[in-house]
Amino acid sequence: MDPITLTFLIIGGVGAAILLIALVVGDVLHFASPDIDGPFSLPAIAAFIGGMGFVGAIPAALIPEAAGSGLRAVISALVGLAGAVPLALLAAKLTSGLSNMRTDPTLTEADLPGALGVVITPIPATGYGEVRVRVHGTDQKYAARSGTPLATGTNIFVVNALSASSVEVVSTDDA
Repeated sequence: MDPITLTFLIIGGVGAAILLIALVVGDVLHFASPDIDGPFSLPAIAAFIGGMGFVGAIPAALIPEAAGSGLRAVISALVGLAGAVPLALLAAKLTSGLSNMRTDPTLTEADLPGALGVVITPIPATGYGEVRVRVHGTDQKYAARSGTPLATGTNIFVVNALSASSVEVVSTDDA
């Protein structure tokens, strides 16, 4: 392998190594500032360096050595830059989208009253059974108590959250 192609491959490898370091230990060791975003974020810089090297190695390997090493290096650098800029912008866009991604709120006890569900383990007159309740589009299982015994399969309404894992319910089948 000729020295120009090897140089561009090494540059690409350095970019890949920077990205790997940023992904593995970047947050732990605070490698670069977490407040930097956009085209100068660490993933964007790593994509630029890696793209410059790997894309630049393509013409370095394809252009015949008879063209001269200076011309091969210049053409490879220009092609590498042309490939690196879109890669860096794409990396910036992807990391920005991931870091600004909307997440659902954490489920709390305040979300439970008013939820509907079904008894999955019978609830005795004194003691606890289990209910499956749909809250924010997901099914959750809770220990449940009721003023009256409720059989498996009874539709319920959550009256009160007793704790993070238990609720007080009433039957909706009687209404």
